[in-house]
Parts: sequence; structure tokens; C-alpha cells
Amino acid sequence: MSDGEPGKSPGPAKEIPGSITTVHRYDLPLPREDAWRLISDVSSYRNWWPWLRVFDAAALAPGEEWRCEVQPPVPYLVRFRVVIEDFETAVRVQASVVGDVVGRATLRFEDTTGGCVATLDSTLAPGNTALRMVSRFAGPIARFGHDWVLDSGARQFIARGVEPLVGD
Repeated sequence: MSDGEPGKSPGPAKEIPGSITTVHRYDLPLPREDAWRLISDVSSYRNWWPWLRVFDAAALAPGEEWRCEVQPPVPYLVRFRVVIEDFETAVRVQASVVGDVVGRATLRFEDTTGGCVATLDSTLAPGNTALRMVSRFAGPIARFGHDWVLDSGARQFIARGVEPLVGD
């Protein structure tokens, strides 16, 4: 549950103590148009990511709001909503995050010789008192949970979504 006004972020994540700003790059062995088709298939997300306990989403489209519950390998469940703000097909998607985690993220795709690279640029922060306490007094645990979700998510997306299309 988020502190403050429902549905509203308490402000830019970078202004919140405990915020984590990261840039993660993932090489994908398929053209960006094919990678985009995969991430647009929101009905596959729970098959790719078993730690995504709840995922309520209709589409990858501007204005869509996804409801999520994530169970990272830390002693807490994280509930949040992802609001798709804007995208350019097969190029980028921008979203805001509100709930137990707040912030913004942009996923970009660029062509490479062997396929494409997906770059996730995000600034996320604890959105409730309990997670702010974890972040303040056990920062490495918060960082571990954050990085685990992103990196495990990328590995599982490649293993369960990408590799069946291109082979090992």
C-alpha cells in the first residue's frame, strides 16, 4: 500500500531517499521488431516470470495501467501499478510506477548486428514506509531485490520467450 494520495506518486523517485537509478543492457538474438512483439504479448508475462504473483494487464499501450505483485527473494511482497505513458513501436516504451515502488522507467530497443539490444533505464524508490525503512537500514537487501527482479526477469524472458523462437 502506498503512502499519500491513492494513485499519485509522492514525487520524482530521484528525490526520495533510497532511490535506485540503474541502466541495464540486454543483448537479444532477434530483431527489435520481434522483441517488441514478444513484450507486447502481456498474456505471456506470468509464464515467463513465476515470481510475478499477480499481473492484471490488457495491453502494452499508452494509458494502460498494469496491476502487479512481485515476490522477489526477500522477505516482502511488492505491490505496484505500471502506467504506460508513451511508446514508439519497436523503439521505446516509457512508464511510471506507483505503489510500494514509485518511479519511472524507459525500455529502448536498438538494432545490432546479431539482433538487438534492450536497454532499461529506471529510477525507482520505495513508495511506502516499510520499504523506506528496509532501504534505509538494509540498503543492500533493497538493492539485491531490485537487481534480482530486473536481471532474473531478463534471463527468464530470454530463456522462455526468446530462445524458443531462435533456438539455443
